[in-house]
Parts: sequence; structure tokens; C-alpha cells
Amino acid sequence: MKLHSCSGRCLAAILFLLVLVPVASPAGEFKVVASIRPVHSILAALMQGVESPVLLLDGDETPYGYQLSEAQKKQLQEANLVVWVGPELEAFLVEPLRQELPDRHVVALLDRPALKVLPDRERDDRLDPFFWLDSRNGLMMIDELTRVLMAADPGRAHLYRRNRDKVFAQAAEMDRMLEYGYRGMKGGAVILYYDTQQYFEQAYALKTRMVLSPLPPQPVDAVRLLQARAAIRDGQVNCLLTEKGLPTPELELLTSGTGINVGELDSFGLGLEPGPQLYDQLMRHNTDVIRKCVNAEQPILEAAAAQAGAADELQPGETIGGRFMLTDHNGRLVTEEDLLGHYSLLYFGYTYCPDICPTSLQTMSLALDQLGPLADRIQPYFITIDPERDTVEKMAKYVPFFNDRLIGLVGSKAMTEKLAKEYRVRYEKVVEEGGDPELYLMDHTASVYLIGPDGRFITKFAHGITPQAMAERLREYLQ
Repeated sequence: MKLHSCSGRCLAAILFLLVLVPVASPAGEFKVVASIRPVHSILAALMQGVESPVLLLDGDETPYGYQLSEAQKKQLQEANLVVWVGPELEAFLVEPLRQELPDRHVVALLDRPALKVLPDRERDDRLDPFFWLDSRNGLMMIDELTRVLMAADPGRAHLYRRNRDKVFAQAAEMDRMLEYGYRGMKGGAVILYYDTQQYFEQAYALKTRMVLSPLPPQPVDAVRLLQARAAIRDGQVNCLLTEKGLPTPELELLTSGTGINVGELDSFGLGLEPGPQLYDQLMRHNTDVIRKCVNAEQPILEAAAAQAGAADELQPGETIGGRFMLTDHNGRLVTEEDLLGHYSLLYFGYTYCPDICPTSLQTMSLALDQLGPLADRIQPYFITIDPERDTVEKMAKYVPFFNDRLIGLVGSKAMTEKLAKEYRVRYEKVVEEGGDPELYLMDHTASVYLIGPDGRFITKFAHGITPQAMAERLREYLQ
């Protein structure tokens, strides 16, 4: 579910002319400008064989305090398409983009409804700009920018569509690696020098004890500095994460004599070569920095990543599942035969899930609402992976909160394991060290499966997709 404060954004949408009608000759020159390296990387990958996009911040600079040169201002004026994050990150672009120029299409990614955008943790009227640090947003950004390029340069739409499939496959592989490979890193708690990792925290359960400074130029508060020093001294954290390119004037005062691990993230990709591979390299680099900083055991991570790599990736048209007998939340028997003759949306989760499951079920419900009459051709199911606690009675109270058509399914432990294996769903019980064994969590696959009327797999929707984006993709399959 996208959390978005509209205060000031509607004005911004008008002010920055985010949706202009593009003009680009099918065979003519098509000039694209990107503000920062992660965005430029995905555009460069999608535009292979077409043109090379221009990168504004092509040195070791960050957006904070940056000033455009006259040559860069001219590049903006000559561009057919400009892609930036938004005023929360690139304040230096606000004034240049106020100018209304013909033949220019300007896209602020923070305003794209398909992306999962979080509010700033300290100011409700601002958005957190580091959305690309959730690899699911990376996948959605690939699709968003593909649509933008096809609309702005329709004569080369077939090239953008072809490149999209290749780029998406690589990004999906990286996303699976992070999903499985990060599990071994959950034991450490960190202090963030700057608040750049909210998306990574939510996606991969990074435990952040404290944030010293929201972002430059705001200095570290003296009280917060003392609190951080005390947390380090008392052993509450074992890792301090800084950001490449951002100043750390209090670092020595904070760490001197403590022995705490310090890791330097590179969320802007300043230490990487700009180009199509930068985004993948950036995400892997940051993950490796965090792993080393929290003293995660490499064999655990390698085994988890290997598990992700060894998992058979589902292909469209593949038959999955098998024979089963489950009980729905009304006490009726449900078998594999009940999944035939209509499209099915399957989500595996559990009722005690604190955040991911409710968000995914709400997304699925809202997407169905947006489909209107087309939704009658789809039956949504919520299949528990926690049969020890999720009884029929519990499911009967839980599923009506989301959608009247949602069916909750419960099976025995053995049947649940069999069904999960057949649908290639992974889950495991997680008990906090020293915690109550009855208050466990379930670490699990969070995708939504679309199954055809013949029982064959069609596609998966990654966790974090917006209801609008899910509805759009479902409509493509139904029409």
C-alpha cells in the first residue's frame, strides 16, 4: 500500500508538468536525461540499441547542494525526456524544470502511483526519496520506465519492450537473491548515520536502532549523538552505516575507542561505473556491506542465496500444484478441482503476520475492486502456512476484513507442506532468541500467484506492487 501525503504534491504535479504530450520522430534523435545513477542505470539498460541517456550527476557528487552547469541546463532544454526522483532529493532541478518547454516529457518518479513510496520518517509532508533501495521497487521502476519510454518514443516501442524482458529477468534474479540471502543477516542491529535505508529495512527486516541525521545538511543532534554513543558502549548495536559521498564530521567522536564495525554504503552508486549494470551492482554492494558490518556468517548467506538460485523459476504456462484437500473459512471442503474454470489469485501467508500479509491482501482486494465486472472472473484465495494457529474459526474472523470474495483455506501441517512444495512456496518458523516460542513469526514467500482456468501458472506479482499496477496487469490477461 503506497503511503503518500498529497500535501503540496498536487501543486507539484502541475508545477513541474509531469505528464506532457511527447513529440518524437520514430527515426529521429531521442534525448533522455536522468538525474542520478540508479535511475540512469535502468534507463541505460532499457535504451540499449537506441540512444545513451545523459547522466547529470556523472562525478562523485550527491544531489545535496549540487548546482547545474550551463552545459547541463542546455542538456535539459534539449531533452525529449527528463527523469528525476523529485524535489525531495534533487532540489537543484526544481527551478530549471519550472520552465515550460515544448516537446519535453518530465517524469518525477516519486509521483508515479505504481511505485511504493514511503513518507519521510520525521516530516509527514515529505516523501522518502530512496525508493530504489527496495528491489521490488526496482522491478516496478523497470516496468514504469518502459511504459514512459514507449509513450514518449513510440517508434522504438518494440526495442524498449524487448530490452525490458532482459532487464526484468536480471533484476528478478537479484531480488530473489536478496529475499533468501538476507535471512542470515537478521541478527545484527545498526545505527544509520543518515536516514537512507527505510525501504531496505521494510523489505529485508534490517534492524535499525537509531538514525543520527535525517539527511544533509541537517547536523547530528548532540543528544542523539550521546544516545548513540551509549548504545554502542552498552553493546546494543554492532554496526554503524555511513553513506559514500555524504559528510560524517562526528564519526570519530562517535566511534573512538568503541570497536564498533563501520560500513560505508553506496546508495547513489558513486563508486561504480555508470551504465546498465550499476543498479544490480549497487544493491549487491550495499547488501555485502551490511553483511560484513553486522558480522553475518558468510556460509549461512551463501547457503540461503544458493537455495534461491536452486529454486526452479516458474515459467508462464507451467502446470503447478497437485491434489489437495483443504477446508475453507466456512468449513467447506476445497480441492484442486475447485481452482479450475476461473482465474485464481493465490496468496500464502498467516493471520498473525504483522505487516506483509495484511498489506498484500489489501493490495489484492483493492486491485480487484478497480477491475469492476472483470473481477468476477477471478477467485482470490488466502492459504495459511501456519496451520498450528490458523484454525477455520480464526480464518473466518480474519478474511472478511479484506474482501467479501476472499476465501481462506486451512489444511493439516502435512498438507500445508505438500501444497507449499508443489507451488514452490518457501516458509520457515522464526523464534526470536530468548523469546516466547508461542509468539513466533513465519518467514515466507510474499508473492501473489495468478493461475489460469486450466490450472497453469501465468505470473507472480511481487510484494510491494501497488493496487493500480496489479489491476493494470490483471486487465491485460483478462481482456
